[in-house]
Amino acid sequence: MPATVPGPRIAIVGGGIGGLAAGAFLRRSGLTATVYEQAPALTEVGAGLVMAPNAVRLLRRLGAMDEFLRRAVPLDWGWEFRRWADGGVLSVEKLSGVCERLYGERTYGVHRADLLDSLRAAVPGEWIRLGARCTAVEARKDVVLLRFADGSQVEADIVIGADGVHSVVRNSVTEPSPPKYSGICAFRTLVPARAAPDFALRRAQTLWLGPGRHFVHYPVGGGQAVNVVAFAPAGDHTDESWSTTATIEEFHAEFADWDPRVTDLITAGGVPGRWALLDRAPLRRWSRGRITLLGDAAHPMFPFFAQGAAQSIEDAAVLARCLAAYANDPERALKRYEAARIERTTRLQEISHGRRDINHLPDGPEQQARDAALAGSDPLVRNGWIYGYDAEEAPTVGVHTIVPGRVRVKRDA
Repeated sequence: MPATVPGPRIAIVGGGIGGLAAGAFLRRSGLTATVYEQAPALTEVGAGLVMAPNAVRLLRRLGAMDEFLRRAVPLDWGWEFRRWADGGVLSVEKLSGVCERLYGERTYGVHRADLLDSLRAAVPGEWIRLGARCTAVEARKDVVLLRFADGSQVEADIVIGADGVHSVVRNSVTEPSPPKYSGICAFRTLVPARAAPDFALRRAQTLWLGPGRHFVHYPVGGGQAVNVVAFAPAGDHTDESWSTTATIEEFHAEFADWDPRVTDLITAGGVPGRWALLDRAPLRRWSRGRITLLGDAAHPMFPFFAQGAAQSIEDAAVLARCLAAYANDPERALKRYEAARIERTTRLQEISHGRRDINHLPDGPEQQARDAALAGSDPLVRNGWIYGYDAEEAPTVGVHTIVPGRVRVKRDA
């Protein structure tokens, strides 16, 4: 790590994946920051996620891979699409060996808490302030004032809002944009490996597609658990919260007529979480003056391309790069950061949104055409604009750079 030098006072609101990644990359750039997290301890609710090469290469540069690999599971197979009724394989993609050849890194399944631990190890403990719930952000001349629930106030030269989909910081950057009801909810559960059916323990990311629903599972926690996330009609459920739960019976009812392997996996899990997916249009701007947004605060996206956490990490890398280059001109730095990121993340928001309808087609001609297209597809190459992108090599304007020396994929592939 380079030695830190006197520089702008940077406040990061939110100590989740995006906030800690921002702290880690700022430290790597020689800048200092304070992370304000409302929770009394750094914990990550939820369950698992897939970490693709575009994020993994950034973790490696942070020196976070040793900690990450303690619990992450390298996936040998991905996009293993199966038919809902009988588990027939529609398509499957080999990842091991191919990811490294194309993009220089593997793809992993990891629990969110384990990823958070990897990032936390790259941020000095004295930079983190717990139990600090930010309630308001006020831009003043050449300074930003943060107010907290305990009545305290802090002045900063730069404020980074990494406070998620219900961001407080966002209200000081752009007009409030109330979310729309998507009609979809997500069930999440972790199944202990000892209780999981053998087929779910394979190092594979498996997606079962059916009418109005799809069901995903892959190993996490060093292979000691299977992450399950499933999407179904939300009905009257509109609560967008990681802490909301359903019953196993409710989860079962949504997939009752599916292949028994799916229902066996549901049975083996504990009480599932359930939250509504609310739809948010892409923001036209993320930054105002000395205040900017990062991760879900800027570009919340449906999880159908498994890029939410990865895009937060990419944001952090680019933001640190811009602030290091223009430390004496924060407003210019934040404009360059926004210009570098907004096109790419908007595109990912849009394609993630579109995937919902494709995954949930009812049985019939459209479903049959989709299945035929899956059988002839090569998503690892087709999505090279996602996985081959290098946030630290891309220019700070124009965003679709592919890692030199590796596969080059046209932007519209």
